[in-house]
Amino acid sequence: SMGLPLAVVLGTKGVERHSITFFGQEAHSGSTPMNARRDALASAAKFALEIRSIALRYNDAVCTMGSVKTFPGIPTAVVGRCETTLDQRHLDAEILSAMLRDARVASERFATEEKCTVEWSRIWSIEPVPFHPELIELCKDVIHDSAGESPRLPSGPLHDAAEVARAGIPTVMMFVQSLHGISHNKIEDTRREHIELAVETL
Repeated sequence: SMGLPLAVVLGTKGVERHSITFFGQEAHSGSTPMNARRDALASAAKFALEIRSIALRYNDAVCTMGSVKTFPGIPTAVVGRCETTLDQRHLDAEILSAMLRDARVASERFATEEKCTVEWSRIWSIEPVPFHPELIELCKDVIHDSAGESPRLPSGPLHDAAEVARAGIPTVMMFVQSLHGISHNKIEDTRREHIELAVETL
């Protein structure tokens, strides 16, 4: 979106990934009045929208509900159980912790509103991995010399470079622009001249 070819990477974001299950009561969709329902999907739907607001409270934060499964999962039944996943990422460990706390509070609030309950289970987590400060400055200067501007950005996806840094090896990384802002997708593409510039800069 900046229209720039290269950027220096500050580090990889920490990740909190959880399975969140809302429990309500299965009931017939035709015979159960709206005010008598304990709809687990209604709780999950409210939560799915709220995590967007949570992410927007913090700069460079992301929250994603990537999976939703309903049970019994048929048109004629109110959802009695809804299983979801939540992936949260930020470069600052304290902010990541606050995002997780916000999400837990929100899930409990929406469960209560819909006369449901909610349970959390951690799938996986990793702390933020900042890259080497001196190498970041060096990379910034070199990108500035070769490309004119050198923005500093966090990496949302994890990379091998993070494992190298965690092993105690001074590490830095460089971004090259992905066309249309799409990565980790079959349409991902990068201009040849930007790749060549990256090689020269490295």
